[in-house]
Amino acid sequence: MQQTMRWFGPNDTIALRDIRQCGVKGIVTALHEIPVGAIWTIDAIKERQEIIRNAGMEWTVIESLPVHEDIKKANGEYKKYIENYKISLKNIAECGIKVVTYNFMPILDWVRTHHAFENSDGSKSLLYNQVAFNYFDLFLLKRPNVEKDYSDKEKQIALAYGNALSKTEKQLLFKNVLLGLPGSTINFTAEQILVLLENYATIDNDKLRENLIHFLSEVAPVAEELDLKMAIHPDDPPFSVLGLPRIVCSEEDLKMIFEAVAVNANGLCYCTGSLGANPANDLVKIIDDFGDRIHFLHLRNIIRDDESVFRESEHLYGNNPMESIMEKLIELMDSRGVSLPMRPDHGFLHSIEEGKEQYPGYSLVGRLKGLAELRGLEMGISFKLNE
Repeated sequence: MQQTMRWFGPNDTIALRDIRQCGVKGIVTALHEIPVGAIWTIDAIKERQEIIRNAGMEWTVIESLPVHEDIKKANGEYKKYIENYKISLKNIAECGIKVVTYNFMPILDWVRTHHAFENSDGSKSLLYNQVAFNYFDLFLLKRPNVEKDYSDKEKQIALAYGNALSKTEKQLLFKNVLLGLPGSTINFTAEQILVLLENYATIDNDKLRENLIHFLSEVAPVAEELDLKMAIHPDDPPFSVLGLPRIVCSEEDLKMIFEAVAVNANGLCYCTGSLGANPANDLVKIIDDFGDRIHFLHLRNIIRDDESVFRESEHLYGNNPMESIMEKLIELMDSRGVSLPMRPDHGFLHSIEEGKEQYPGYSLVGRLKGLAELRGLEMGISFKLNE
């Protein structure tokens, strides 16, 4: 595997030299400063490449080239934004980068209710608690017509949960859920999120999927001609939040996407954490079924404490069978004759980094630990397979 790490650009508190000392040669990043929907110019891409090369590494994967909300809704200036996306793809190809990650999650990227859950050893991790989220949705955000989405029992449980929280804890929950996008430290306000939600009032799963397929039918053939690989990131968490449609949650979702636009450039970012949060997903079978469409790997693990709570765990220990996943990925790469780019996704915040400004899940020590474990697992399994 090509071992990489994510870097959020020049404003990242983790420096490229620190990442280089982790033993990686590939950087996963994006031009976060460019507004969503605007064209990535060749000059801007090359300038960022040069910064990374000067630190002794290469820009291996783009994560992400974001999709404008107008495209997801198929309204407004969506046709212009699709054309801009094609131009950006051409400019990316001109600069020699081969993999472009994106997602099609409406409004919010990944969502967690706790960004600093304390593990038994004192390290901190990301956690999603459905009951906490229900309380946020029902009683803090107060989304219009929210009551219809919950049973009386769910409402009672959520209210009891919220009544046990202090004012400070309620404020923190609100902040955690509405933290914007990766690389951002700016939260959505309640007013902003309610307006955005109203724009999706008439868009269900079928309509959003139709819009995704239209987008892919336009851009994936362009990527194919350019020898680029597009890798869609699964929804995180893999179920509806705030009543929004989510269409990249399951094996069946992936099957529909890949069959609808049957070019190899229309591929997957195989994220074991996002897919693994849905216990119905068979992560090994997904590799068997869609291995030729897997272009990028996010390897992490989760523990489902119960049906309403999942949290990030150590990379090798959790509900996801990481040894079986790694063995299947090694066999896949051997059969395809490729070395797929991989990054350790998320990581614990360890006490040595407490107090430093870190984006949740992206502390250096936690990711380095995960990378070392995954690297060792890969080497051990490769040795066993080659005996």
